[in-house]
Amino acid sequence: MTTERIYDTVADDFSRVNDLIIQRLASDVPLVEKIAQYIIESGGKRLRPLLVLLSSQAAGYQADDRLKLAAVIEFLHTATLLHDDVVDTSDMRRGRSTANAKWGNAPSVLVGDFLYARAFEMMVELESLPIMNVLSRATAVIAEGEVMQLMNVKNPDLTEEQYMQVIHNKTAMLFEAASHTGAQLAGASEEQEVALRDYGKHLGMAFQLVDDVLDYQGDAETMGKNVGDDLAEGKTTLPLIQAMATGTDEERQLIRQAIRKGGLDDLPKVLETVRQSGAIEYTMDKAKEQARVARELLTCLPESAHREALELLTEVAVARVS
Repeated sequence: MTTERIYDTVADDFSRVNDLIIQRLASDVPLVEKIAQYIIESGGKRLRPLLVLLSSQAAGYQADDRLKLAAVIEFLHTATLLHDDVVDTSDMRRGRSTANAKWGNAPSVLVGDFLYARAFEMMVELESLPIMNVLSRATAVIAEGEVMQLMNVKNPDLTEEQYMQVIHNKTAMLFEAASHTGAQLAGASEEQEVALRDYGKHLGMAFQLVDDVLDYQGDAETMGKNVGDDLAEGKTTLPLIQAMATGTDEERQLIRQAIRKGGLDDLPKVLETVRQSGAIEYTMDKAKEQARVARELLTCLPESAHREALELLTEVAVARVS
């Protein structure tokens, strides 16, 4: 119900953003349109465009450019997903086949490039150098985050600090850019702009921390991915880092070996070790702290339905773990 209340706040806007997205996906190359529409329509919560709509209006913005900015953010996000799935050799996202599984790697990468280009085209139409500055920097940081993650595949020595840097760059950065540019579009005060920027960052961190917990206790039906997917790809996430920090030598060696090897041969033992070590609770505490910080940042905004929806989002972020 909480989630419904959040989306109801901007239901009309969302419908118009979807129309704009479909309109701006138009291409003379049929395969471009086909793949782009497939991934845009593949579900997902559209959290990042939601942040643009809520942030801009919480800061008092009423004009229609918020719809274009929301579409820009969704195109940037979708481009990163297309590239991500190729890099991770993923064949399933949100419960259905990835674009690269259906059409191959080359078309997926090229359509991702098309979406980046379309996003920047629409960004120029907003005629705001400050917004272009934030979004172009965010795009570079996200790419760096991807490279950092790639460099650390099968690396069991990743520290908690390095992990936090990776998830900030790879995931939280676009949340941060969405709420920040929403504030810029609204011409918010400096205090409100900084608060909304940092709100997006901490909210994004909370969502990613919870996602990393769900990899050890979720299921494919609710997550659109399988338990152990991160481990299978050799990704060192906080539950593993913490389990290695608190476990016995034997448990530490088990996890290190599982990360180095990738695959799912050791999954049952690793799951057991992670769950017994308190690493799930540790990671969830970190997520709740990020969500709390995000919520407190909103106090400088006037009370409104949009501010309330932003507050509720911080609850939704951490309520996904059963």
